This record gives sequence, C-alpha cells and structure tokens, in this order.
Amino acid sequence: MGAKALESGFATGTSFLKKLVRFVRGADTLSLAEKVYSIAGFLAIITTFLLVMSIQTVRLQTTYRHMHVTSAEAEIGIGRINALIYAIVMESRGIYISADRGAVKQFADALVRRNHELAETVKSMERTVGSDEAELFSTFRERIAQFIDFRQELVRRGLEISPAAAREWGDNDANRTLRKKLNSDLEALERIYGERARQADQLADENRYAAAYLFMLGLAALLLAGLNVVVMRGSVVGALAEITQATDRIAQGDVRSKVPHLARHDEIGHLARAVQNFRDAVARIFELEELELGTAQARDAAMTERDKFNDKYQAKKWQLSAAINSMPHGLIMLDGKASVVAMNANYRKIYNLPETIQAGSTLEEILQHRVKSGLFSGDVTKYVGAVLERIARREPTAYEISLNDGRTIKIYERPMDGGGWVSVQEDVTEQRQRERMLERMERFLATIIENVTEGIIAKDARNLRYLFINKAAEKQIGMSRAEIVGKTARELFSKETADLIEQRDKQLLAQQQQLEPVTDTINNPIRGRRRVSWRRLQIGGAGEDSHIFVTMVEDLGKEIGAAA
Repeated sequence: MGAKALESGFATGTSFLKKLVRFVRGADTLSLAEKVYSIAGFLAIITTFLLVMSIQTVRLQTTYRHMHVTSAEAEIGIGRINALIYAIVMESRGIYISADRGAVKQFADALVRRNHELAETVKSMERTVGSDEAELFSTFRERIAQFIDFRQELVRRGLEISPAAAREWGDNDANRTLRKKLNSDLEALERIYGERARQADQLADENRYAAAYLFMLGLAALLLAGLNVVVMRGSVVGALAEITQATDRIAQGDVRSKVPHLARHDEIGHLARAVQNFRDAVARIFELEELELGTAQARDAAMTERDKFNDKYQAKKWQLSAAINSMPHGLIMLDGKASVVAMNANYRKIYNLPETIQAGSTLEEILQHRVKSGLFSGDVTKYVGAVLERIARREPTAYEISLNDGRTIKIYERPMDGGGWVSVQEDVTEQRQRERMLERMERFLATIIENVTEGIIAKDARNLRYLFINKAAEKQIGMSRAEIVGKTARELFSKETADLIEQRDKQLLAQQQQLEPVTDTINNPIRGRRRVSWRRLQIGGAGEDSHIFVTMVEDLGKEIGAAA
C-alpha cells in the first residue's frame, strides 16, 4: 500500500511540474517577479510539508529510540534481578548447611553484598518505569524490600544465634509465597517490556513510510529548485550578461553601443532602458562608490558581530567557572585523553594541588603531585590506564578511596556528552566515622540488653507477635528464643495467661507506658504457676512499622509464673 501511494504521488508531481514549465516558458506577459514568486510560493509550500514531515520523523525516531532503550534496559535489569535473587537464595542455603558461626560468616557477607546489589539494581530500574507498569513496579519494589529485610534477618540470626535459627527463620510458607509473588511480578514486567519492544518495532515501520514521504517531498523541492534555475538562467542570467556587456562598452566610451532587450516588458526591459539613460562615465563612478560603501558597512558589521560573540563567550565562560567553583564537592572534567578540561577549588583543596596544575594539565601530573605529597601510594600508570578504560567504555561508576592521611573520599564518575569524563569527589570522612561510632554503640547496647538479669521482651504492637527476648527472659519462660520469636501469647501459653497478657497489652496501648511495677500470677506451661512483676512501655505509635511493646520482667517465685 505504501509503495503504490509513493508511485502515485511521484506521477502526479511529475505531471504538475511539466505543466508548470510550459506555463513559465509561455507566459511572456508575466513579470519576472511574478514568475519567481510563483515558483518560490510552490517551493515554500513543499518546504512546509517537508518541515512537517521532518518533525514527524524526528518525533517517531525519538519515541522509537526511547522505547527501545528503556525496554532493553528494563529487560537487562529484570535478568540482573533474577540472577541476584537466585544468588541470594544460594547464599542462604550456604548459611543453612554451615556447621558453626565461622562458616556462616563467609556466606553472610556474600548475602549482604548481594542484598545491596539487588536494592541498587531495583533503584536503577525506576527511571525506565512508565505509567503502564508504575503500579505493578511499586508492588514489586515493596516485595523486593520485604525479601531483602527477610534475608538481612536471616543473616543476623545465623551470626548472632546459630545456623539452625537461620534455617528455621528461612524455612516457612511466607518466604515461599513471597518468592512466588516475585516470580509472578518479574514475568509480568517481562511481558510489559516485551510488548514495549514490539511497539518500538511498529514505530520503526511507520518511520520508514515517513522517510519515503520525505524523499518524495525532497525530490519535488529539488525539481522546483531546478526549475527556478532554468527560469533564472533563461530569463534573467543570460539577459543580465548581455546588458552587462553593453554597460562595459558604454563605460569604455562606446556611447553608440546598442542596449539589448529594450522591447521586453518585464524588469529586464526596465533595466535595459535604465542602462540606455546612463551612457556616461558618471554611472560607473556612482556604482564604484556604492560598492565601496557596501564593503565598508559589511566589514563594520562583521567586526561588530565578532565583538558580540566574544562578549557572549566570555560571559558563558565566567558563568561556568562560577558554577563549578560554587559546588560543595570537588569536581574535575577530563577529555578523552585524561587531560584536565576544568577543575574547581574544592578539588584542589582535597588533594592540596598547586596553582601550576590547571586546565590543560594531565591526570598523570595530578597523581605525581599526590605521590609527592603522600596522598597516593598506588601505581600511577595503572591508575591512569584504568581511568582511560572507563572513559572509553563510557560507563558511570562510584567508589570510595582512603587517603594516606586518614581521609575517605567518595568518587562519582560519569561520561560527558560529546566525549570526556566528569568526576565529582566528596570528603565523607566524618560521615564514615559517625557510622562506625553508631555501629559500636549498637553492639554495646545489644551486649548490655543480652546480659542484664532482668528479662526483656519485645513484641510487634500491630500483630502482638514476639520480636525479641534476652537470655534472662528465656530462662524465666523456660523456652528458647527460637521457640518464642514470631509467635503470639495464645500460641505459647494457656488461655488464662494469654487473656491476661492481651489485657495488659490493651492497657499499655491506652496508657503509652507502665513504668510502675505490676504484679500478676500466670500459668507457665514449662515452669508452672509463678508470680511475676513487670514494667512496660511502647516505642513508636499506631500505624508505624516500628510500633513495639517492650516488657521488663522479674520472676518473684515459684507457683506464681513468669511470661509476657
């Protein structure tokens, strides 16, 4: 159908141009301006259609490239997520079969690293998500977060408790259900991105028809331009050449020379009659003066335009320099050969660079200075080679380095449009120190809680399931932590005791905290009836993920039991 339309359009255009040529050649009564304007009008119409079709072609091509790139990136991301989920499951099985905590550590470190890679991969896929799959991807992202949290808890149990506790945590229906839902989400996303790729192919087919129409319009414009050349040559250029020759003879003093084309009624005839009236040398002098004046004006205009361009260039250069130097992080731009294009003051400050190193210097010179100042101890040649390799691959990257003076620098590298490389560098020393201090404090608090003589119990306020108990609470209840965590009071204790515990939970929810000791008698299925004293408080509020009940228990003696 497209080929037939193209052939029909070509035949129609050819017939029209033949009629137009006959019209131009036969219409001697028309003025030259009318002839040229007619052709120019037709050419303008075709050019307009050509512009519209060009815009449509660019739009189709842009849409095609966007759909093709996003679908390809998304499919790569889905494959990457599938592989990471499989790797995480394999590391989890390694924890399950480990005989001691030392063996668990190797698999736990790998699992945590895979968890981080999975989170980063899902995050990178967000920029390819369209409105069609936004809701599905939101659900998928939440399930990935659940999957990661579940594996993080599995690692914690394997390291802090035992491989058996980790295996018990991992072997449950909730985990298997989550895996099935993730597989379903991945299959649904694959179908969506596959459909998007097919739509991109359809756009490519449409673009081929648009290219054919562009070719037709371009050919018509070319033919009109050729027709314009024919008209100008036959009616204007030749006549002007003859009049010019007559003018030259007149300028040389041959005032009896005949001026051609005096009988014409168009602009050429007017020009011939005008030349006939100026057969003296004054006309030539005026023409030379006008030519000289026009040349001077053109020269002045060119100089003015050059000055404006220089002013704009200097203003843009100043704005770029001000923007770079106002950045809070260090920044350096390199070209494809690792030569410095620009750097800001913060980059100089990070590495104590002298003023002699500036735009035009090389990355190798910077590294040599860092070697002298004690801020770099690696192989300069290998480092520069690695940077050049990353520039050639045009793959963005981020990593951290530790300087010899104890500072930690985080580096983000990305390719620049048109070639080259930009690197943003941030001093994260204080941030990393605070993170290490927070980690030590968390371990310190965990050690205290685990070793106090008073039983400490934490449960989820939303579903009343136990989240944590310390060693003292295990001894008071007579059950292990693995037997208690994840269960409710009704799954562990008698109806009488469970009713009492739920009543205390409701009281705590209404009062926010119960710091005054409350004494109750409960029936412990392991240790019999015992009397306990407890104080309770809640952390967070209703509707929050961190809404937790914390109970501090003291066993007061036999036949009056302990639990919460």
